[in-house]
Amino acid sequence: MSVTLAKPGIDKIKPHMIGSCPNPQVSPALLLNSNESVYGPSPLARAAAVASASSLEKYVEHVDTIMAPAIGLAFGLNPDQITVGQGSDDLLARLARAYLGPNTNLIRSANGYLKVPNYAFANDADVISVPDEGFKPSVDCMIAAVTDETRIVYLANPENPAGTYLSGAEVRRLHKALPENVLMVLDCAYEEYVDAEDYEPAHILVGEASNVVMCKTFSKIYGLAGARIGWLYGNSELVDIIRRIALTFPVSSTAVAAALAGLEDRAHIRSVFEANATVRQIANERLSSLGLEVVPSQTNFVLIKFPDARQSAKQVDQYLRNRGIYLRRFASPAFDDYIRITLGHRSNVDFAIDTIADFLDGIF
Repeated sequence: MSVTLAKPGIDKIKPHMIGSCPNPQVSPALLLNSNESVYGPSPLARAAAVASASSLEKYVEHVDTIMAPAIGLAFGLNPDQITVGQGSDDLLARLARAYLGPNTNLIRSANGYLKVPNYAFANDADVISVPDEGFKPSVDCMIAAVTDETRIVYLANPENPAGTYLSGAEVRRLHKALPENVLMVLDCAYEEYVDAEDYEPAHILVGEASNVVMCKTFSKIYGLAGARIGWLYGNSELVDIIRRIALTFPVSSTAVAAALAGLEDRAHIRSVFEANATVRQIANERLSSLGLEVVPSQTNFVLIKFPDARQSAKQVDQYLRNRGIYLRRFASPAFDDYIRITLGHRSNVDFAIDTIADFLDGIF
């Protein structure tokens, strides 16, 4: 006899990405599928991570007392309103555990971060996925979807997997329309890549409103995806709640050492930002010149449309994988005609786009 699930919503959880494990018979592999930073971490962070190996036998106790002051100093925030976790995904999952349950719902943009519904389902909450506008979240649709059961309105800004964003004015318009008992969760994993002039850093609104929280990560521009460390900023009461439901020792000593050192190397972050912006513009221009539709992005990736069934996204994905190039496709039907490329070194992106051009030209 099988044991009955205590939370039947778990049965609703499905994979959100189409698997693309490297083919061991095709080498070398060019991995442009997971939005990792090809520029890697700061040399200071790498050295700190290596040095931390001398104390791997020890837990990191009271990690917030170590990390929160450093994060607060770097971003001009109150350390008492910051807590740390295993990447922003851990913090998003904790927010769901704290604020969602049966007879509640989470509102999201239908083609936003595809993992988020799983956090709601794991807590037996409902998910309201509202229509977007060309992969850009629709503030009007989100506002219209709010019910008495709504507890969280989730917005990734910029979005993943499309790379779109909402201006500060639009985010504020959404927040203003929400009841005070609804928590606005701003997922800002890619905020450091944004160069749009009308974007407003999320911490500004969080500092003004008690029902707004933001999550950030060291996985992207800091190049520490393998370290699994992120942070949350919100009002002190909410932060206390999220701390209570953390693991006893939620972050490794290596992750802490690398993140602390990475925060100090502003020159590295600036160089990654500038390199990414340059490659993003080049990729947009080259892909557009091939007659492909590119979704405007404010991140370290771009989403590309292949609308011709004779040269589909699925076919180009297989063509690339056969040549050791791995991009990303998604399980959601809305992305059937799309493939996403992580922006890396220009030589790698050029090689991937050259291979796409060969596919479109019928060079097999």
